[in-house]
Amino acid sequence: MIDPRAIRTFLAVCRANSISGGARALNISQPSVSNAIAQLEQSLGGVSLFERSRSGIQLTPEGEALLRRAEAIDSLMADVQTEVKLASAGVTGPLRVGGTPGALVSLLPDAVRRMEARIGHFALHVVERPDHDLAAMLHRGEIELAFVTTGIEQPPEGIEERTFSRDPFALIVGKQNDHMPARLSLRDTAHMRWVLPEARGAFRRQVDALFMAADIPVPQDIIRCDSLLTTKAMVRGSQRVTILPMQVASAELSIGVLRAITIEEAQFARSIGVRKLAGARLSRLGTELLDTLIHSSKL
Repeated sequence: MIDPRAIRTFLAVCRANSISGGARALNISQPSVSNAIAQLEQSLGGVSLFERSRSGIQLTPEGEALLRRAEAIDSLMADVQTEVKLASAGVTGPLRVGGTPGALVSLLPDAVRRMEARIGHFALHVVERPDHDLAAMLHRGEIELAFVTTGIEQPPEGIEERTFSRDPFALIVGKQNDHMPARLSLRDTAHMRWVLPEARGAFRRQVDALFMAADIPVPQDIIRCDSLLTTKAMVRGSQRVTILPMQVASAELSIGVLRAITIEEAQFARSIGVRKLAGARLSRLGTELLDTLIHSSKL
């Protein structure tokens, strides 16, 4: 049986990158930390968890595997007290989720509305991150679900994904471009000024693919921006244009401050969905959210 205190000690050493740093973080002696690590290695079958060097510690493959579990345990324990306190107040949760901005805005608001009608009070924590950060957060147990663009590439090892909606791309323009037609080719936009995503994730690859389909280079007169609010505000107040999925701009489109123009090369729609650890058991609220997405799926 592994001593939970030894796991905590190991995690402190990893975060401090040294035995001495871990001892200071835990306010215990360095020999006590060394002894706890040695006992932990023995209880795991005599493995070596890391190598010591002048620059700190270097995790072995066994150490890397334990670190992922230790971080997940630490995140779980951090939520225990909060969850018990919330339960006593009749609140379900907390649930921590992450996602890319576009995927979150496309799926989460409607799911939250449906959950509020069905289960009442709950605590939900939402963070926006690039694609490459979300897999690591899932493995560390910092989030249970990641809202992402799906269907572009195989999920990272140990992670599974499910698609819940598809959303067509459109050229999004403001009032200063009222003269533009309702449908055009990207070949007709070479002279225009743009706002497009910066992060090199699945969403940007799909946008870049539209220019490839039109057989033209990505524009040079461009502002790179990953904030959807800032992107839409810049397009709304200028002659700049952008490419967004329709759902992402639905609020502004509905009140007429932005307009969607059909792109002839947009023969594919963005797929959006959720990733989670393969085979992981979700919390009650995580299960509720996933069930809500399944029942409201547009596919």
